[in-house]
Amino acid sequence: MSDLASIIREQLFAFDADKFVETIRKTVDEGNDPLEIVNALTQVLKEIGRKFEDGEIFLVHLVVAGESARRATVEVLEPLIKKSKGKTTALGKVLIGTVAGDIHDIGKNIVAMMLFTSGFEVYDIGKDIPPEEFVNKARDLDVDIVALSALLTTTLPGQRDVIEALKKAGLKQKVKVIVGGAPATAKWAEESGADGYGEDAIEAVRITKKLLGVKE
Repeated sequence: MSDLASIIREQLFAFDADKFVETIRKTVDEGNDPLEIVNALTQVLKEIGRKFEDGEIFLVHLVVAGESARRATVEVLEPLIKKSKGKTTALGKVLIGTVAGDIHDIGKNIVAMMLFTSGFEVYDIGKDIPPEEFVNKARDLDVDIVALSALLTTTLPGQRDVIEALKKAGLKQKVKVIVGGAPATAKWAEESGADGYGEDAIEAVRITKKLLGVKE
């Protein structure tokens, strides 16, 4: 883990949202690249997700850590990244959301931001989204990629439900699907019928580019 990730880890595990936001402001003021901060934050969020799954931390810790990360992303990082990005021609359209039964969206939000900063047109439809809404939005927005997030093992099958719904709607041949989240794996992506698996935000961007034939 990098020095930056270690600092973020220490502060995020303090479960103090106000203090964490100030820490992120300080790291930016010290000259750290906002995108590098996002990458480090992604690493720490993955660790927190694993600890929750293993019963090492409780739901209240997960919620506070998620709110801390959300505030730091929205209040500090996202405005800087969008400002530096400017206007570009979109590389493709991505629909992203957290599947039904899952109310966690911090990791999904970070992936959405990373896709946006990489040049994609991103439509984030939120959390606890049923399969039919993914289908309707994918059709209405004419997207190229559907990105599905799930944090809990119990909601992971919801990703397969969306893929099956896309197939039934006749959209799967046109739309590529990537899956991600703490319990997701490359093996699960294959079993569920997805076209790719993003272990973290950086990998999600790489896979999206690969599926759409975008050169690095």
